[in-house]
Amino acid sequence: AASSSTSLNTRKLDEETENLAHDRVPTELKKAIMHARVEKKLTQAQLAQLINEKPQIIQEYESGKAIPNQQIIGKLERALGAKLRGKK
Repeated sequence: AASSSTSLNTRKLDEETENLAHDRVPTELKKAIMHARVEKKLTQAQLAQLINEKPQIIQEYESGKAIPNQQIIGKLERALGAKLRGKK
């Protein structure tokens, strides 16, 4: 009986998670990062170096492909001296 309920729960979980997509970087955040970076006259690579991340991370954030990470967003805010996250 235990194994059948486990497989039932597993199937239920599969069905629930099937349709979910990861959050992507919102358009406002992409634009805010790009705008702040351009204001500071930094390249994506220079910004990445400032926050100790790979340039690819900055590219993903600016293209909207990244999954938002609050730690990285916090580092970006400090490096760029700009508030990127909306008013909570």
